[in-house]
Amino acid sequence: MEKALSRAVQDYLKIIYDLSLSHQRASTTDIANCLDVTPASVTGMIKKLARSQPPLVDYQKHQGVTLTAAGKREALAVIRRHRLLELFLYEVLDYSWDQIDAEACRLEHVISDQFEERIAQTLGHPTHDPHGDPIPSSDLEMPACATTSLKSLRGEQRAIVKRVRDYDPELLRYLHKQGIVPGARFTLLEYRPYDGNSTLLVDGHDEPLVLGPSITRQIFVETKEAVISL
Repeated sequence: MEKALSRAVQDYLKIIYDLSLSHQRASTTDIANCLDVTPASVTGMIKKLARSQPPLVDYQKHQGVTLTAAGKREALAVIRRHRLLELFLYEVLDYSWDQIDAEACRLEHVISDQFEERIAQTLGHPTHDPHGDPIPSSDLEMPACATTSLKSLRGEQRAIVKRVRDYDPELLRYLHKQGIVPGARFTLLEYRPYDGNSTLLVDGHDEPLVLGPSITRQIFVETKEAVISL
């Protein structure tokens, strides 16, 4: 029987996959910041992953790290379990969307393949979690993912929220209160280049909302209409 990867290895592979979505190669510094460990610890671990059989990462000193095909498959398997668990906690156990990431992180390392499949069947084989992130299929194919950030929008236009990064529970609670959740439609009223703030009006809300760039870069959208006149 194939030996299961340790929790630490699974966490590394998941973080490297996530960082690789925005950078060709993940740096040891970025990995260290995400996992709250020292860069030296990261270097030691990725060297170990590069020597494993099969190798799980490709590491080049001072050039960062990428996942091999085997490493990517392992990362997607963990991501699938994590996001299925998030949706199960949210829809079946009534957790709030700011609680599910931490809980899923604890559970993703211990559930069996059979339990994972039962969750998928119970939820109707979903394609996205409560934050709008895509759930890899059972054969570990990743669905398309929204990549346009709210921070990048300019002018007056309509858009729909597709996903929100789930790293900060406090931010998730704030955005939920403001109606910024996957599926929410809004009108971008103004972008101010001198401070990077965006003013928007969420459908169903009476007051405009001003969000700074530290928040708007965490929200990913799909534009629904071209420039409009208000």
